[in-house]
Amino acid sequence: MAELALYHVDGSVGVVTMNRPEKLNAISPELKEALVGAFRSADDDASTSVVLLRGNGRSFCVGYDIGRASPERDAWRHDAMRYTQHLHSVLAFELAPWDMRKPVVAAVQGHALGGGCELALMCDLTIAADDAKFGEPEIRFSTAGPALVMPWFIGLKKARELLYFGDTIGAQEALALGMVNRVVPAEELVAQALRFAKRLALISPEALAALKLALNRGAEAAGFREAMKSGVDILGPLYAARTAAGVQFRDAVQTHGLRAALAARMDEFKE
Repeated sequence: MAELALYHVDGSVGVVTMNRPEKLNAISPELKEALVGAFRSADDDASTSVVLLRGNGRSFCVGYDIGRASPERDAWRHDAMRYTQHLHSVLAFELAPWDMRKPVVAAVQGHALGGGCELALMCDLTIAADDAKFGEPEIRFSTAGPALVMPWFIGLKKARELLYFGDTIGAQEALALGMVNRVVPAEELVAQALRFAKRLALISPEALAALKLALNRGAEAAGFREAMKSGVDILGPLYAARTAAGVQFRDAVQTHGLRAALAARMDEFKE
């Protein structure tokens, strides 16, 4: 069985790769565990000062694997307290790039949706391929978040629009909003992202680590981390609730399959 998260060193850059391309790097419990381990290896590697996060295949990450059966989770599906506890563990995972000592550069191609979008936003810098699409469509299926990080990067007004509607945007709009730092041709993404990370690694490791910590502490003093935690406390009961839209979607999945149910729901929002 292939490793779900890979780690290797290229010069002074540690490269972490999500390796579930057949599922567009959808986040399963196993991928989450492997990715946390790879992040830890990258942050502890004394030979590097910058980390590059990427995903194998045609998409960076389509978010959490909602099509995967989970009897354990189904047992507490409508337990708000248990769901809130679960979402706090999910938030801790998504904060991993933020919490690392080293700056993390995300290289994003194809889809960065839901948890994948949030993971990319948690990275210090993001290089996007010109085919990249960003968004958090889960509101359309009666859930949201859990990491309400988008307003911190693009402002509350535009974040409300994207989060309320669940719309996706292309790489150029993401660049204009400040969600990404650069857009490059898709075929050049890996090479250009690595070149970008290696240029960053020319800065002394001590200066990079200190500056990242100072910037993070400033954002946290303004409420960044507490805002994430408070959001989870509010959203936990929503995940556990039996809503009409949620029931309708789950019935459609059982009747027509996940792919068809997703496509049908997305079609309803076309302008």
